[in-house]
Amino acid sequence: MSSGLAGEVPTAGVVTATPRPARPRVDQGVDHRLLASIDARRQAFVDRVLARPGVVVLLGGIDSGKTTLARLLLSVALAHGHEPVLVDLDLGQSTVGPPTTVGLRHLRSSEDLADPFVPDELYFVGSTSPRAHLLPLLAGTARLLQEARRRATLIVVDTSGLVAGTVGQVLKFHKLELARPRHVAGLQRGAELEPLLGVARRFTSAEVTALPVHPAVVATGAQQRAEHRRERLARYFSAPLHRYQVCPLGFMPPLPRGLDHSLLQGLLVGVNDRSGSCLGVGVLEHGVDALRLVTPASGAPSGLRLGSTRVDVDWRATGTDLRTLFRGG
Repeated sequence: MSSGLAGEVPTAGVVTATPRPARPRVDQGVDHRLLASIDARRQAFVDRVLARPGVVVLLGGIDSGKTTLARLLLSVALAHGHEPVLVDLDLGQSTVGPPTTVGLRHLRSSEDLADPFVPDELYFVGSTSPRAHLLPLLAGTARLLQEARRRATLIVVDTSGLVAGTVGQVLKFHKLELARPRHVAGLQRGAELEPLLGVARRFTSAEVTALPVHPAVVATGAQQRAEHRRERLARYFSAPLHRYQVCPLGFMPPLPRGLDHSLLQGLLVGVNDRSGSCLGVGVLEHGVDALRLVTPASGAPSGLRLGSTRVDVDWRATGTDLRTLFRGG
């Protein structure tokens, strides 16, 4: 950040130059565990971002190292006086907030970056996959980016691993439209992201950088990713919980008349206030006499957004089709 001090006005015959700041080094004040991910290309990318801060969008498939690159960039930014914002758009393998949501964390210290789980802003999408949920995902993306721009000049957007096919490319195109990035980095094996990076080059003014997936990246299987979701949900609901009796008229979409409320047992919901902000995530609990909301979110709930994810007592998540549910299960 600039100190706000201008160079002195030179007197006759004397030239006084304002000293140029030293070029930032990636290893200055950075978590040593991230240093293993640094190579010359990543060093150069980080240098360019710090020279021209703005919105940075990270693209890549599953297990491509997007989150590690995000942490590296954020760690360097913090070490050089920035207070950046992390916007996490990965519904299933979330860093900020629980799965089924997109979240924002304003980072003011290395401690914030070490564990950014607790969000400053949250938006409930209701699924651990973006497929069939593009509209609420993009609505949440727009809302978080608006808030991020209000908070910081350096914003790192960590996206999901859905990059292939028409759905992946259309989703990322609209995210780029909303983000209006200054920098885009694509982490790829071979040239797998070139079609998507071509979209970024043609439809945005961003500086687009292709980076190879780091050789140290370890692939995870479907079971590991499912266990990660379970652990994140269990952590989220380990906070002190509040229980509210639920009015059947308070849902979006509205519940069909005559719906058996026992079918809602274990369904995740977004908890909203009257301003339309997401207070947090809750789970529905069907008792003998009433339907209840269980949530760690504080504040008075005004409405509940039905999700398409159900959890069991161990916080294992499975997808649920609301259309089938509304037809009676």
